[in-house]
Amino acid sequence: MLDNVRQTRLASGARVITAGGKHVESAALGIWAGVGGRHEPEPLCGVSHFIEHLLFKGTRRRTARAISQEIEGRGGYLNAFTQEESTCYYARIAAEHTWHAFDVLADMYLHASLPAVELEKERGVIIEEIMMYRDQPHHAVQEDLRELLWADHPLGRNLAGSPDSIAAMKRRSILGYLREKYVGANTVFAFSGNVDHDACVERVATIESRLPKRRRPSFRPVDRGTRQKRIGAAHRDIEQVHLAMGFRVFGRDDPRRFALKLLSAVLGENMSSRLFQVVREKHGLAYSIHTGTQLFHGTGAFLISAGLEKTKTAKALSLIFTELDRIRERPVGERELKRAKDYVTGQLRLGLESTTNCMIWVGENLISHGRFVPPSEIVDSLMRVTAADVRSVAHQILRRRVASVAVIGPQRIEAARGTVRACLRRL
Repeated sequence: MLDNVRQTRLASGARVITAGGKHVESAALGIWAGVGGRHEPEPLCGVSHFIEHLLFKGTRRRTARAISQEIEGRGGYLNAFTQEESTCYYARIAAEHTWHAFDVLADMYLHASLPAVELEKERGVIIEEIMMYRDQPHHAVQEDLRELLWADHPLGRNLAGSPDSIAAMKRRSILGYLREKYVGANTVFAFSGNVDHDACVERVATIESRLPKRRRPSFRPVDRGTRQKRIGAAHRDIEQVHLAMGFRVFGRDDPRRFALKLLSAVLGENMSSRLFQVVREKHGLAYSIHTGTQLFHGTGAFLISAGLEKTKTAKALSLIFTELDRIRERPVGERELKRAKDYVTGQLRLGLESTTNCMIWVGENLISHGRFVPPSEIVDSLMRVTAADVRSVAHQILRRRVASVAVIGPQRIEAARGTVRACLRRL
């Protein structure tokens, strides 16, 4: 897995990383900026995502239509995404068109014109995107949970911003933010598939002088002074109760992250996991129930999400907390732990068969960790986790004082709060 990875740092501070593989016919390439929602001051909440949209709206050389046509007209795929600590613009295309795709991405990244007319149109599009997700309770409850886990902190805000923040954002503020954050020291060029490292470095070197030379932007840390709220409940006239529970944990470089990942796999990442088997298969109280992890620099969360039968919410919550009690008090069995390890490592291996996923792996490693993390290193670390390690991390994180619970449903708000409070007392 990814055994042909090379990297180079250029004079501007920009880095190039490649994962070559001549056995495929395609190439995936991405330009990563080490900036996301966590870097934003409150008045510019959502600006990173806004910029992501605007970079597709034209440059000095290309219109918005030309940008998409020049990739799609060659059978390729073009997209972008914004995260809490990074933004990525990427394409996948037949290998013979790699440099054309790179020219398009570099033009977007370096020469976006942010035309006023397109900016105003996109402002409306993003506000509609925000409202669309607010209308979906399974999305809205996740946003509510973020606000509880990291209260009054950038990590607790919606990545897309709010209708008010987007409506108030001025073009000069957006442009200033772009020029300040999209700098050489904060940029990674990632390639995977049928590519040659030296050729990639040579091509990037032709445009790197156009990257501003400034320091990497900083972001606000999470520490003991970062508030966390316990319970949030909202009434909606819907058919299900939507639950999002989070436990604030350590950051992405903590060695306990491997035990945490296996804890998540045992509890709720697939159909054979405990919560799925108990809450859905045995009792029929949910269609969807799952767990996951989100790890950032210096902080993170262990997450449980479910859509529950509205008249039996208390019973479902009791079952969930029973399983949390059980995994804290009794070690995971040898066979169950092996299944969890095989599942997590198998998912990793399957994912890295995709050229795009390989590019995302190497690019995100470099922009977030500052180094390439070989998948074999991850697999080895997971394989070394013991049942005692899983139980230990469960004891450390499944505690009331680091728990937050958001609920959206048709029940009375105070009744929902009371049910959650009663369950949290068990931790």
